[in-house]
Amino acid sequence: MKKLSKLTALLLALTMALSLAACSNNPGAADTQPAETKASQGEPAGDKTYTIGICQLAPHPALDAATQGFKDALVEKLGEGNVKFNEGNASGDSSLCPTIVDGFVSEKVDLILANATAPLQAAASATSTIPVLGTSVTDYATALEISDWSGTVGTNVSGTSDLAPLDQQAAMIQEIFPDAQTVGLLYCSGEPNSAYQCDVIEGHLKGMGYEVKRFAFNDTNDVASVTQAACEGSDVIYIPTDNTAADNTEAIANVVLPAKVPVVAGEEGLCKGCGVVTLTISYYDIGHIAGEMAYDILVNGADVSTMPVKSAPEVTKKYNAANCQALGITAPEGYEAIAAE
Repeated sequence: MKKLSKLTALLLALTMALSLAACSNNPGAADTQPAETKASQGEPAGDKTYTIGICQLAPHPALDAATQGFKDALVEKLGEGNVKFNEGNASGDSSLCPTIVDGFVSEKVDLILANATAPLQAAASATSTIPVLGTSVTDYATALEISDWSGTVGTNVSGTSDLAPLDQQAAMIQEIFPDAQTVGLLYCSGEPNSAYQCDVIEGHLKGMGYEVKRFAFNDTNDVASVTQAACEGSDVIYIPTDNTAADNTEAIANVVLPAKVPVVAGEEGLCKGCGVVTLTISYYDIGHIAGEMAYDILVNGADVSTMPVKSAPEVTKKYNAANCQALGITAPEGYEAIAAE
């Protein structure tokens, strides 16, 4: 019996060893690598699906491009099956942003993308724990009322800026309209980042010898009338990256083109609708950069509070061929024509 027991034990041990070896060589065997290790190596942790809330202020080409760039970056890095996007669009009504963001907070999403200033302000107020990334935001210090700006917000907020250098925009006005005397600044009084841009560029323009006048509309209802006043009091009009103006380029064009007053725009979408020239960034690029930042936060454990706000990697001088022709303006060399639809 002892011999038989020893033989049986030996056979059992051999069987277990062969079974373990087979499992270790089986490509379909379970992955026993800890999720924490995977995350540190920059891989999605197991089968986790990340839920991202996206609050966009309005449907227009620049903001749409930023959202698409953000989504593309995360899908590229995580895989389509590992990320879910819950999207809310305020349709230009900033008062709807808190409701959209509160829904994301209740749902306990993994991260919030705030596309434009009003969504950023709503998200920053709604949560101090869920990471928030902004995009299409001009100046975070102005939007979040930070007096000692150092490049980082220092809370659960970071993101990307859509600001093209304002000194270069002023230089572009001087380059194309050296004989103009008065530059009108046309913007929405309810958008703090628009007011910030006007403050900065006004200093540059006055330093160049221009007289500067401000024309601020309150909302969509008075865009046309305020634009008419700007045409009557200006040789050239400058419009910053203003969301309300971007939603009303047709109404602006219907005033400025018959009045023969050129518009220099803060971004391509505005210029395509009502402008003649622009110094523009790629909104897709800043959205994509925000998506890369989101991946670092979600998978690599990056601390959003220490992440500097990032800007577009390059700016481009562009012109609207149709509007330039209508106003008898020849764009200088080095300007790229905005593609027609």
